[in-house]
Amino acid sequence: MKSNDTIHGDPARQALDEAIVAWMAEEEWRDEEERFNELALRLFAHQFEHCDPYQRFCLRRGATPNRVETWRDIPPVPTGAFKEIALRSFASERTVQTFRTSGTSTERRGELHLDTLRLYEASLVPSFRRFVLPDLEAGRRAPNLRFLASSPMEAPDSSLSYMFGHLCERLAGSGSGFDVIGGELHADALIDRMAEASDSVTLCGTAFAFVHLCDALSARNTSLQLPEGSRAMETGGFKGQGRNVSRDDLHTALENRLGIPIERIVNQYGMTELGSQFHDSSLRDRERPRRKLGPPWTRVLIVDPDTGRPSPPGQPGYIVIFDLANTSSVLAIQTADLGRGIENGFEIIGRDPEAEARGCSIAADELLSDNAR
Repeated sequence: MKSNDTIHGDPARQALDEAIVAWMAEEEWRDEEERFNELALRLFAHQFEHCDPYQRFCLRRGATPNRVETWRDIPPVPTGAFKEIALRSFASERTVQTFRTSGTSTERRGELHLDTLRLYEASLVPSFRRFVLPDLEAGRRAPNLRFLASSPMEAPDSSLSYMFGHLCERLAGSGSGFDVIGGELHADALIDRMAEASDSVTLCGTAFAFVHLCDALSARNTSLQLPEGSRAMETGGFKGQGRNVSRDDLHTALENRLGIPIERIVNQYGMTELGSQFHDSSLRDRERPRRKLGPPWTRVLIVDPDTGRPSPPGQPGYIVIFDLANTSSVLAIQTADLGRGIENGFEIIGRDPEAEARGCSIAADELLSDNAR
């Protein structure tokens, strides 16, 4: 794991990082609109000044720091742009980590360049505790925290592996560890370990890793009844596998094969281009509809695919995320995912494959120049 301490050359950026990290460290989560807006506008001004491709992108839309009055008006960059250009808001020689999106051997991968990991880590832990381990007492570590993914040592450019590695360092107790070694899920060893567990088990991994685990249990003609309090967090990840299983079918299989009730299975929504994650509300807020919730230093808009304006309440549109943890790149990201607002959160409807291609096209037309990566 890399050090999360970086000394910025820009005092204004340093002050921003400190203010945002201080918010992340607060035990009580408060949805402070004025606070978010003030920090978002300061961060937008910094990124407009220090990220030339983003500045060109904003100028094409008539968006400058003296014209943008609210975080809602900050121009979001499509995720496809990260495949075409390095969106750094710092000098390239200060890079301490580059995360890359998943993809095939022939597909260009998106890249997120960071000059500090401090905000990523500061955002990660309280979100995971709140939505995946809401019943874990302060100061305690989670027993049997198993990661169905490669370790950061095996996958150094994977944001998912880095996330799991940091969670392992900060929260994992006895019986915890990684179960993908050499690119292979060691399902039999994991099954044996779970069968012997006396404390609750928390399983975290991509959806397809869980499919492989269920396949291994099926091959054994075995089902487990994990200890009370056990739970699972899946992160999606069906892309490029040549096989598809619906989320409902996967959750049903986990309930049947592992004895984890569906209401204790949480989907995490995140992406390489973001510093924060969103989680299902099922463990945190059981009395209300299941929906994605995020930390107070993020905001989500559902926008009309044709106009880019906010969709009417309940109507589908593209998911646009504003994340203050993204101080190293750009804070406003337009995803290729369609969603719908639900109460104070949102649900994911599906992915628009054409949105990714349009994002790459926009990047090529409006962002690229002689300083492209």
